[in-house]
Amino acid sequence: MNARINEIVRESIAAKQALLADEALLREVERVVGACVEAFRADKKVLFCGNGGSAADAQHLAGELSGRFYLDREPLFAEAMHVNTSFLTAVANDYSFEEAYARMVRAAGRQGDLLFALSTSGNSPNILSAIDSAHRMGMKVVGLTGRRGGKFPSVCNFVLRAPSDNTPRIQECHILLGHIICELVEAEMFGG
Repeated sequence: MNARINEIVRESIAAKQALLADEALLREVERVVGACVEAFRADKKVLFCGNGGSAADAQHLAGELSGRFYLDREPLFAEAMHVNTSFLTAVANDYSFEEAYARMVRAAGRQGDLLFALSTSGNSPNILSAIDSAHRMGMKVVGLTGRRGGKFPSVCNFVLRAPSDNTPRIQECHILLGHIICELVEAEMFGG
């Protein structure tokens, strides 16, 4: 068992080393930080969506922005769209699960807002539907996905591809990238 533990830790480190070596990805992170700051300075909001572990990451990152990261400061308007379970389950039941996030984007999203779409495959139908709705609302979309990217490169304004094909390693990279974004946005907005 110890050998497998060591192997998993090495896989995680290797994914993060590959992330660090990917200069194009790091430049894209900078662009995402800029887009977040631009949205918040314009009194816009950031919405997050994902499924399963990606939903947990979406909620985590929204909480870092709307609560605090390092600084004691004013909250930023960031929300994970799955936290209203009555809405999510009603829409999934009455329409379809594919429609749930898209409908929330149309309800809460406004031109100039930003959508963070998390999907390790880049092919989740409900996430792609939310992206489509976001574009129709005049929102920009940040896609967090895995190495292959799925459909995200053709439908997102910004794409952060974790350098892995392994779902847990992809999600570990997503939370690292998300924490980087939250820290830099907070510092830019509040002078940290």
